[in-house]
Amino acid sequence: MTRFRPLGLVTAAVLTVAAVTAGCSGPTAEPDPTALPGPAQSTVQPSASPGTPSARPTPEPAPEPTPEPTAGEPDLSLVDGWTLEEKAGQIVMVGLPVAGPFQPTFDMLRDQKIGGVFLHGRTTAGRQPVKNLVDAAVGAAAQRQPLFVATDQEGGAVQVLRGQGFSDIPSALDQAELSAPDLRERSRTWGAELAAAGVNLNLAPVLDLVPQATASSNAPVGVFGRNYGYTADSVITHGNAFAEGQRDAGVQTSIKHFPGLGRVTGNTDDTAGVTDAVTGPDDPSVDVFSAGIEAGSGLVMMSSAVYTKIDPDAPAVFSPVAVGLVRELGFDGVIISDDLSAAVQVQRVPAGARAVRAVDAGVDIVLASAKPSAAPVMVDALVRAARDDPDFAAKVDAAAARVVAAKADL
Repeated sequence: MTRFRPLGLVTAAVLTVAAVTAGCSGPTAEPDPTALPGPAQSTVQPSASPGTPSARPTPEPAPEPTPEPTAGEPDLSLVDGWTLEEKAGQIVMVGLPVAGPFQPTFDMLRDQKIGGVFLHGRTTAGRQPVKNLVDAAVGAAAQRQPLFVATDQEGGAVQVLRGQGFSDIPSALDQAELSAPDLRERSRTWGAELAAAGVNLNLAPVLDLVPQATASSNAPVGVFGRNYGYTADSVITHGNAFAEGQRDAGVQTSIKHFPGLGRVTGNTDDTAGVTDAVTGPDDPSVDVFSAGIEAGSGLVMMSSAVYTKIDPDAPAVFSPVAVGLVRELGFDGVIISDDLSAAVQVQRVPAGARAVRAVDAGVDIVLASAKPSAAPVMVDALVRAARDDPDFAAKVDAAAARVVAAKADL
């Protein structure tokens, strides 16, 4: 497993960006350029000079062997000896605005021991400035685990990183016109571009099943052509080809937005009360995600819509029933929320409570991308809830262990 050392920060490159929200966002205008850190410089501590020989140490008793985890259960030994703060930090992912300011996010990575960043915004500056920013974030974190460095690089209207070193990726709807082998090969190239910039997680592909007759009124997906065609076969074939190409290049994927946003009209980012009254546990929309899980996606992103045929009383991301349905499909990887920092759908719930409710429902990573300042509040709320409730503390342990396991190959 890769270990990162603290790195210093210097100023160099320039990014041109505009803010977008993770998961369900569309195109936006771009603001003025903003300077961002240049390549970070590693700091090497001089080795201590040899001293006089020390006394032979007293042998310590061998530790008790840690039991092997049950199949499908997280390996809690991965976080054995961690502080509660460290575990809570691993299960929050904070936005790193590519337009800046950068320092607030760097401070959170250090002080709250946050385990992941989401590159938030739009840039046309190319690979090297992005790599500089990622290196600076890694250096600021200086923790025992590598960072998840995520972004939205779907293609079409939702492509965060552009410029020299990044291909112009067609929309998912256009990708679905390619053969699956061709798409996988192209996606491998797109993934290699991300990996070269230090990105190791793409919050893609979108596997939402959108009926063709209502696509033009489906604000989060159909309006932007984020869907891989209009049939379950097309979405499975082409969505999985995209995901496999990314993973071939060493970039993990998150299929989204379970159990599907294809039938709603409102976008949970900017609309409250978004509800799906059609999709149930045995719906073809769920079957598409089952195929994505079977194909090997390491993460599944939960929708924030309400699904009345699954759980009419809570958004899916806060619903143990909806989150539990992902596990019933045989998925033992990381379940991540859509953005919970600024999404209008969840604004009635205080920021800290959003994180607690998501983890209590079974979510492993809470995404605070659009409004990074919510992340420390979320970490603190998770810590307080875990101290007050042993059952919730066990859920924090399990979530952190899944996240650490998912980082094993980074």
